[in-house]
Amino acid sequence: MITCDGTDFQVYEHGRKCFSHKNKKSGLRYEVCLNIRTGDIMWFNGPYPAGYYNDMNIFRDSLVSFLGPGERVEADDGYLGDAPHHIKCPMSCTNPESMKDMQGRARSRQETVNRRFKDWGILKQVFRHELTKHADVMYSVAVITQIAIDNNEKLFQVDYCDV
Repeated sequence: MITCDGTDFQVYEHGRKCFSHKNKKSGLRYEVCLNIRTGDIMWFNGPYPAGYYNDMNIFRDSLVSFLGPGERVEADDGYLGDAPHHIKCPMSCTNPESMKDMQGRARSRQETVNRRFKDWGILKQVFRHELTKHADVMYSVAVITQIAIDNNEKLFQVDYCDV
C-alpha cells in the first residue's frame, strides 16, 4: 500500500498553463508516492503544468495503469473521484470512521516528504532556470531525500492496517 499526493513548485512562467490553484502562483506539479510500511519514495512522476493537471488527472494519466486488481492508494480528498475503486480517501462513502486517524498519520508523513523537497533553496523559491531543467533538479532532490531517509533522517513510523 502507498500514499500518494501532488506537490507544486513555483516557476517563473506566466499564463494559465502553469498557474496553480493550490498555491495561487505559476508552478509545476509532481506526483509523489511513499510505501506506507517503510516510508520509502516509491513513485515520482512529473512535471505537469499545475494549471492543466490536478492531482487526479496526473494519477489517471499514469499511476492508475500500474495498479493491480483490487490495489488501492491512500490519498487526500483531491482524489475522491476515483474512490473507492483505486483510492482510499477520508471523504469516500466507503471509508470507515475508525480508519481516519491512521490514514491521516500516513498522509502526514507524505506531507513531511513533500516539505523536505521544499527545504532545498532551489525549490523553495521561484525556479528561474530553464523549465526543461526542473525535472532533473526534482529527481535529484528526490534521490537525495531518499538517501537521507535511508540513513540518518528517518521519517516517523506509521502503523497501518488496510481493511
